[in-house]
Amino acid sequence: MTDERTIAFVDLAGFTALTEVHGDAAAVELIDAFADTARTAVIGIDASLVKTIGDAVMLAAVDPATALDAVRLVFEACDDTDAFLELRAGLHHGSVIARDGDYFGATVNLAARVASQAASGQTLGTAAVASAAHALGIHTVELGAHHLRNIGAPVELWAIELCPSRVDLPIDPVCRMRVSGHAAVGRIRHAGAEHWLCSLECVRQFAADPDRYVARGDNDAAEASPH
Repeated sequence: MTDERTIAFVDLAGFTALTEVHGDAAAVELIDAFADTARTAVIGIDASLVKTIGDAVMLAAVDPATALDAVRLVFEACDDTDAFLELRAGLHHGSVIARDGDYFGATVNLAARVASQAASGQTLGTAAVASAAHALGIHTVELGAHHLRNIGAPVELWAIELCPSRVDLPIDPVCRMRVSGHAAVGRIRHAGAEHWLCSLECVRQFAADPDRYVARGDNDAAEASPH
């Protein structure tokens, strides 16, 4: 059956780094916690968690405004959880094929490609989603046309500022998890900045080669810039 839906993919930025440091078992536990948190966050609105795919959750909503609300709720719920990775998201609205509680088609594929373009902490959307955000008074930044993998024509993308008031916690430079002061195992000052570490293994790796991780953090910040 063909229908109209807004599809959103929300995934864990830095998941590979976390897996390398803390191992597969910790990574799987984090994915399970992420899925449970996302599923609970969207209860009560006309949106649903369709499935998990790797380190991402796929959400479906009846319209772009509801989908934006769902993504915001997921971001906020995960922000309230200590020792969690930053999220990133991508949304697209269009025709889908519904089957057995799942959705298929070009709209789903494009939403996944949009999410893959997002930087840590960032939400990206296509034109219909950006229009809905603008109507809701949510700040958007036009990013221009992007060539997305396996998508024939360039796609116009917008950065959507869903959670402008959230308080950013320090990011462990090794495993990329957010870590509050009381949960941090160690703190190292390097290159004029304080770096908070979530575990003894992260402390060990950072102390052995701090410039490697500081450089990676700088690259992440550059990717997150809308310019």
